[in-house]
Amino acid sequence: HYFNRQMQTATEGEMSGEDRRMWGKMRMNPRDISDVTGETYTFLINGHGPADNLEFMFKPGEKVRLRIINGSAMTFFNVRIPGVPMEVIQADGQDVQDVAVDELQIGVAETYDVVVSPPDGSHALVAEAMDRSGMGVASLTAHPGHKASPPPLREPVTLTMADMGMGAMDHGGEGMDHSMRDKSLVPPDVEVGPGVDMIAPMPVDRMDFPGLGLDTVEHRVLRYTDLKSKKMNPHRMPERTMQIHLTGNMERYMWSFDGKKFTSVTDDPIRFAFNERVRVKLVNDTMMAHPIHLHGHFFELVNGGEHNMHQPRKHTLVVQPGSSATFDLTADEPGDWAFHCHLLYHMHAGMMQVVTVRPFPENS
Repeated sequence: HYFNRQMQTATEGEMSGEDRRMWGKMRMNPRDISDVTGETYTFLINGHGPADNLEFMFKPGEKVRLRIINGSAMTFFNVRIPGVPMEVIQADGQDVQDVAVDELQIGVAETYDVVVSPPDGSHALVAEAMDRSGMGVASLTAHPGHKASPPPLREPVTLTMADMGMGAMDHGGEGMDHSMRDKSLVPPDVEVGPGVDMIAPMPVDRMDFPGLGLDTVEHRVLRYTDLKSKKMNPHRMPERTMQIHLTGNMERYMWSFDGKKFTSVTDDPIRFAFNERVRVKLVNDTMMAHPIHLHGHFFELVNGGEHNMHQPRKHTLVVQPGSSATFDLTADEPGDWAFHCHLLYHMHAGMMQVVTVRPFPENS
């Protein structure tokens, strides 16, 4: 943990001694939030660090549309403009019904378009790293040269039992299977070898979770369950279901889908028939959030209701630690497409697959 300066000490943090011993017995670190932190990175906005005093100009009284793109390699950001509400109008470039928020968490490769009406003055545009180790800062200002003062970094994030895959039980470790590697909980095709140090015992859908560290703030935070497509989707139920497990060994830094690294599955892609509709359930058996990205397609988030005609369309989906998330995919783009975690080191370490859509339609 050379880069992690937020480890709990014997006297720091609210976690009880009993809980600390339980986490230690399982060789799990409740402050392991990000692989690379602000100790190493300088967080940038449009290529500018906090010391550059980047300014975005506006005229008092006008509405400003901001396209927020997480183009980083390894960082989730919590984006806010203190004192200025944001109206989310697009997710991953797709129109959604307007959602008023004060803050949103954005995973790598995600995009949100927001509209703001800032009052006269200078306002800090803050992109705080999810682990609170640093932030990107710019000024949204009506006065050239006026630098807005950013808020201080908030307290470090501490993982909970829900992030361990215990989302269906109360806090506390009584009666827990501390092995955390019960293979009966996963399908037979999931390989549980040295590259898998954990299987989530009771993963639950956490589409309504705002993101690590944002579940206790008092202001409005965007959740996937807030997103509704502005345009009604065609009514078509899935023809089959599929389950994919996000797996890894955090200490050995091995990442995979279904316990198999990309190098071992190149001849066994994820197969879809052209134009078939499939409901895909992603189960995160690790204690890190993963932004899962599919090339060539938009899928629909299953974020409430069995016959929801306004499921939002996205190309990237953050699956929270120890939880599940589901999307509906109409495989209408033939070819071979990358499917991977968009955390760069996770992808290169093996959390990647190929989605194959066949056959090619005639005259294509």
